[in-house]
Amino acid sequence: MTAAAPVTPPKSRDAGFEAAFAAAREGLSQGGIPIGAALVRGGELLAAGHNKRVQGGDPIAHGEMSALRAAGRQSSYRDTVMYTTLAPCAMCTGTIIQFKIPRVVVGEARTYPGELELLRSRGVEVEVLDDERCVEMMSAFIRENPELWAEDIAE
Repeated sequence: MTAAAPVTPPKSRDAGFEAAFAAAREGLSQGGIPIGAALVRGGELLAAGHNKRVQGGDPIAHGEMSALRAAGRQSSYRDTVMYTTLAPCAMCTGTIIQFKIPRVVVGEARTYPGELELLRSRGVEVEVLDDERCVEMMSAFIRENPELWAEDIAE
């Protein structure tokens, strides 16, 4: 088994995160759940996506899943970074672990704690930015759409 290639941070530290945040805002503008994600390799944006559960009627179309779908097949994900505006749920965490994505940068984990400890326990490097814009966007969404949010997190 060969060693994984080192993960190169993006050329602009926030380029991947800003793509994820823009995707979250786009999802919100479409009447969906404001969670965005972006996949970056070697400082280059491969793809971004947002939660499309409402828009597409797809129960597994979370932000991370949408970004991975948009990136298409990759021979390996071991040199990528996943940026997401909210801590990943169990399903998205499982996908990150399955594809051996070595680093996840999270906008915030205050409104939803996600599965950050599971990621860390599987060797994934996790950085939480605690971005106030993400906290405000999710807090407002949860307050204004409690039933839709409960559906998204299977409560």
